[in-house]
Amino acid sequence: MKTALIQTSLIWENPTENRSHLAQKITGFMEDVDLIVLPEMFSTGFTMNPKAVAETMNGETVAWLQHLAKAKNCAITGSLVIEEKGKFYNRLVFVFPNGDIQHYDKRHLFTLAGEDKVYSAGKQKLIVEYKGFRICPLICYDLRFPVFSRNVEDYDVLLYVANWPKIRTNAWDILLKARAVENMSYAIGVNRIGTDNNKHEYIGHSQAVDFFGNYILEPQETDSVFIIDLDKEKLLETRKKLAFLDDKDNFQLETRNT
Repeated sequence: MKTALIQTSLIWENPTENRSHLAQKITGFMEDVDLIVLPEMFSTGFTMNPKAVAETMNGETVAWLQHLAKAKNCAITGSLVIEEKGKFYNRLVFVFPNGDIQHYDKRHLFTLAGEDKVYSAGKQKLIVEYKGFRICPLICYDLRFPVFSRNVEDYDVLLYVANWPKIRTNAWDILLKARAVENMSYAIGVNRIGTDNNKHEYIGHSQAVDFFGNYILEPQETDSVFIIDLDKEKLLETRKKLAFLDDKDNFQLETRNT
């Protein structure tokens, strides 16, 4: 599965400008890909002011994603601020080439920034079946919680979109490798760069890791589109040979009320 990771700066709380900026990135590379991955809150930056920027699932940004997916004949994913039934969500949308949508609401809200005070937490993991791969998309702070990301669904790819700050980059690098190794899956992390209006600095480190913890794409710090290719057969062959997941402990996750 050929995947494009888009690492770039974001314009603060300006969906129109971000859509225009990202559209130039997406239309600028000629190589055919199966999946395009955008950062967390790609249309606004990591804002705690959802009332100012929230859209609906029938809004401009989701329609824009559907148009791009159809035009590029590929899937596209990333998270944005969505309002639904009076609540705000940091919602990842996975848009298929035909425009169909599946979504995941961020489970672990970043209390250090007060995300839990203004957004509602999701309750369910999402497993997307696409191009023969089973993909588990998660969002930023979710990376710190291995129980929630535990591979009990036989997924093939862990996909994290993020606004992960420079000051904690070492944790980002370590945890992406750990999630890949412990779950015997590919792990992809797509982060932003630049500085937001809260003076938080981001240096990206978007990357892709295989099931042994080896880099397919080493951490990157430039404003660019990075294209990788994932090999399902190699993954299955390794799982069959080593069978580490067969020895995992048996327990059931109880989702806390929020």
